[in-house]
Amino acid sequence: MTSSMSPDALAGRRAWTALGVLMLPLLLVSMDVSILYFAIPSISADLRPGATAQLWILDMYGFVLAGLLITMGALGDRIGRRRLLLFGAALFGAASPAAAYATSPGTLIAARALLGVAGACLMPSTLALIRVLFADPAQRAKAVTVWTAVMASGISLGPVLSGALLEHFWWGSVFLVNLPAMALLLLLGPILLPESKVPVRGPFDFVSSLLSLAALLPVIHGIKELAQDGWAPAPALGIVAGLLIGGLFVHRQTRLAHPMVDLALVRQRTYGGAVLVNLMAMAATVGFAVFITQYLQSVLGKSPFESALWSLVPSGGVMVAAPVCAALAQRIDRAYVMGGGCLVSAAGFGWLALTDTSTPFWAVLTASAVYAGGLVGAMTLANELALGAAPPERAGSAAAVLESGQELGGALGMAILGSLGTAVYAAAMPDAAPAAARDTLGGAVATAARLPADAAAALMREAREAFVSGLGAAGAGAAATMLLAAGLALWLLRGAPRDQAAEAAPAAPRASQDASVLARF
Repeated sequence: MTSSMSPDALAGRRAWTALGVLMLPLLLVSMDVSILYFAIPSISADLRPGATAQLWILDMYGFVLAGLLITMGALGDRIGRRRLLLFGAALFGAASPAAAYATSPGTLIAARALLGVAGACLMPSTLALIRVLFADPAQRAKAVTVWTAVMASGISLGPVLSGALLEHFWWGSVFLVNLPAMALLLLLGPILLPESKVPVRGPFDFVSSLLSLAALLPVIHGIKELAQDGWAPAPALGIVAGLLIGGLFVHRQTRLAHPMVDLALVRQRTYGGAVLVNLMAMAATVGFAVFITQYLQSVLGKSPFESALWSLVPSGGVMVAAPVCAALAQRIDRAYVMGGGCLVSAAGFGWLALTDTSTPFWAVLTASAVYAGGLVGAMTLANELALGAAPPERAGSAAAVLESGQELGGALGMAILGSLGTAVYAAAMPDAAPAAARDTLGGAVATAARLPADAAAALMREAREAFVSGLGAAGAGAAATMLLAAGLALWLLRGAPRDQAAEAAPAAPRASQDASVLARF
């Protein structure tokens, strides 16, 4: 069955209402990336994780999420994007109490992994349904701007919500807040969201699913271990093994009639370039965010809630930059706008790299607003380009690859920049300091609480100076990452069409299911 509806038919009010419903899981999944930033000191005091376990508590969610996005995107294309979305909501709701009531670092890490599985079910469906609901490029650009803003807002709001809850409750409450939101999604989703899928013959390729996960985890773990502890054969072999498995995954995709990843799409400079720019942008922002939040709380001595509120100030840069970038993109090549946004972001990170214990607070906030504004402005345009390059029938897998790049970038940034900052911190701490204080700033705070007043003050002074040195190193790494992103945007994305899929096949009929979805709106 085909539809006579124009591919560029405008979406109506119900489609925009459906977009609002889709933003609910996106907000929660992105919040869970950052919701533990201010809770880490409380978790450290209660569960006493080591430095490696602390990084895994932060990293595991992003690692599993990134590793399974490709699998879940392809699965959503087959079984239905709404069905996968609702299953993910139920699983997210079930895993949240498990994380909230964890009694050991291992239990919390496992619960975070289960949340990552649920998040991988949720995220591809949101962007895939946007591609189906908004066929008109101008409307889709607005919808993608909303999607990017909500994702960035979730990362910013996570610490605020965490700080507010920690003022009155224990750290597990940051997970229980997911329950009413997921219940609301399960109630409204079947009513407002259309089902959308493309029937594909043949069994689901579980081998490719396992290969994609087996390729990611040893690479990420190896990079983190090498950055933290220096050269060692085991993590290096893990990286090599992961890369080899990744090669097997790519080779398998070339031999399948219905691959999980459309390699032809990835090779397109518009889509592939947008994925790379997004990956590096997320690496810079997520990798650096953990330092700025700990700086507010453990260096400046602000309460969790105060720190969370102050961390919202940089969002003012986003509110200014996003509409400015959108307006400029209507007049000049978007690659130049994206490159300029990346350069602005690099300047903000470079400013933060100069931070020391005497830097005025207003300077830190201003520099953070600069990097956030440039970064989100560039990411919005990259998301729009990537989504426009993907045909609707591959919306789920295409969205999954794009989001995999973002989540992988965040995990890599946290692993590489986090390990870089940790290494600089450890090197700057005196050898005579207690072992726990040399590992992390949280360990120094916990150790100081058990020392006499004079010894505690001396230890915290040394720890704060060492931590700021680590923050500066992470800022320099983030600035270098955004400079590279600017170069790639200018090299790969100049002259890219706004809707490459439509331009490539303007007369091609849409899949019947997608046409029926549009007809409902």
